[in-house]
Amino acid sequence: MSKPMTKTQLVAALAETMGSDKKTASAALDAIASVVTKEVAAGGAVTLPGIGKVYCKARPERQVRNPATGDTMTKPADKQVKVTIVKALKDSVNV
Repeated sequence: MSKPMTKTQLVAALAETMGSDKKTASAALDAIASVVTKEVAAGGAVTLPGIGKVYCKARPERQVRNPATGDTMTKPADKQVKVTIVKALKDSVNV
């Protein structure tokens, strides 16, 4: 398995694809990350065309087990960020 693409590499690839400079590509990437973060934190969902859907899911209070001691304890309700990948992306990986 190869290493994940770093932000610097992503900005360079994005700039090349857009036909612009790295500064513009970096600003675009930061803007997208900011919009997605704000929307998901507010309880909404964001669909990234060709990639998937990012959303927040509430998890109820539940009983969990401490693997070290075996004790059962109550974990409070929390929220979890989820990503659903679109079928086109899954299919392109499994060609």
